[in-house]
This record gives sequence, C-alpha cells and structure tokens, in this order.
Amino acid sequence: MTARRQIIIRSVAIAAALAAGVPGLAFAQAKLKVAAVYTVPFEQQWVGRIHKALKAAEARGEIEYTATENVANADYERVMREYATAGNQLILGEVFGVEAAARKVAKDFPKTAFLMGSSLKPQAPNFSVFDNYIQEPAYLSGMVAGGMTKTNKIGMVGGFPIPEVNRLMNAFMAGAKEVNPKVEFSVSFINSWFDPPKAKEAAFAMIDKGADVMYAERFGVSDAAKEKGKLAIGNVINTQDKYPDTVAASALWNFEPSADRAIKLVKEGKFTAEDYGPYSMMKHKGSELAPLGTFENKVPADIAAKVKAKQADILSGKFTVKVDDGQPKSTAK
Repeated sequence: MTARRQIIIRSVAIAAALAAGVPGLAFAQAKLKVAAVYTVPFEQQWVGRIHKALKAAEARGEIEYTATENVANADYERVMREYATAGNQLILGEVFGVEAAARKVAKDFPKTAFLMGSSLKPQAPNFSVFDNYIQEPAYLSGMVAGGMTKTNKIGMVGGFPIPEVNRLMNAFMAGAKEVNPKVEFSVSFINSWFDPPKAKEAAFAMIDKGADVMYAERFGVSDAAKEKGKLAIGNVINTQDKYPDTVAASALWNFEPSADRAIKLVKEGKFTAEDYGPYSMMKHKGSELAPLGTFENKVPADIAAKVKAKQADILSGKFTVKVDDGQPKSTAK
C-alpha cells in the first residue's frame, strides 16, 4: 500500500469517527479551548496559581486560554454561560459564593467539562471540584515559625473561616506547636479574599500586642510585618523576592498537576466528575515548602533539620498531617 493511499484511508477513517461522534477525538486534533472565570484579580495569590498553570499549558501550545477576572458573584453565572456557549471545552474558576448557580450551568452544558474550586462534592457527569490541599507544607512552615519566634506570639490573618482556609491555619498551628509548645496564637479573619489594607491593619493590631511572626494567609500581612521589622510566613505563593528580610518560609500551591490532568482527560474524552483535592498534596507535587532562600542561614539549624526530617516522613507516608476544617481560635492571653 502506498504512503499516499494510507494517508487517504486514515483521513477517511478520522472523518467517519468524527461524524460518529467518537468522544475526545475532535479535541485531540486541535488545541483545547479553555476558559476561566475569577471573582478576584489575577494577582490574588490563590487565583494567580491557577492562572499560572493554565498560562503554562498555553505556552506549551496545548490549549487556547481565555479568562475574565474580577467577576462579581451576581455576574458569575452569565459569564460561565457565555464561555460554555462559545464552545470552550474546559471551564475553571472558584465558585465558593456561587455554588448553586455554577452547578446549574454545568447541568445545562453536560458535554462541557467544569473544574471548579468548591467546598462541596463533585456533580456527575461533568462538574469536578478542587481546592488547595496544602496543609502539609503549611505544617512545615509552622515549624519554621515556631522555631523563629522570640516572643512566643504568632499572629494569623485569614480571609474567610471556610474549610479551605481553616485546614491550612490549623496545620500551621500544629507545626508551630510541635517545635515550640509555648507558642500562642492571635487569629482573625477579614471576611474578604482581597483587601490588603484591611489585612495590614489586622496584622498591625497583632504586632502591637507582641506577635513577632505573622502568618500571611492574605495579601497585606507581609507589608505590616516588613514595616514593623517582624517576620512573615507566606501562603500559596512565595513572595520572598519582594520581602527578602521578612518572609522566612512559604507553603506553595502548585496547580499544574490538577490542570494538566484535567486537560489530558478532556482531550481523551475521559473527563468525569471527581475530587481533584488530593492532586494538591506533596506526593503529587501539588504543593511544597518553598526553599528558605534568604533565610537559609537564619533559621536555627536544629529547626531546619526537624523540618527536613518531617518533610521526608510526609513524603514517605510515615507522618500524615491532620486535616482539621474547624475554625481556628486565638490562644493568646
């Protein structure tokens, strides 16, 4: 059989398969159309990690990516529908405040794949959920904080007291307690995902009461620590390049394992409703403790050794960081 005849036969077979609606084949022939709907700006740390992973897939030539930032909850359903109607095959976002509306859209577009940050369960057949299960590096960063505090007072400023935030703060507190049982915590929530001035003010109040290490779950906290000459622990992203003398450690979230899995499954026609949470864990490279960087020689050697040993135990399965979704409470007197 000549090469030309083989090409003709293959082309006819592909055309027939497409006409028959073979799942996934059409996606495999072209770039996947991916869209994202975000309620906060791209620069916000949590959404920024999703955006980064999708931009990387776009740079590799795997997807066509479009996204809208700062979408109000009241407009979320409309924007989702517009993206689905436009033929995007995979849609991502965070639906913590718009669960019912988002799930309604997914029901109306059963052939579209949805991967959404959510506190609830997957919804068959096409609505998968995820969140940042980075309690393992949060525990390790807590160990650094517990070993660095001189006053034994740590301040913690969070966005909202929801499970996704609570589990990270509780893990951080447990890590700090492991190396320093005397440590006390001041905990507050600003009830916003992006309000740096409000977070900064909350941090100032804690520093004024003696906190010398701040857990920066939100933007603005590290600014307060820097201005007051205190330390900060980062969450989700590493901002040490901007605060080289302030940010001692950071728990990083890597969304790439989740994004790459979803893209692959949609292309293969195998995407189903599932929980992507576990793909944010350290064993899947979905999270990690950032390199200590400028604090490499500032973290006490015994603490650094304990962190390294604990990290090895987590990766080997010898130690499991407890998932505690309960709202963390202040212990400072």
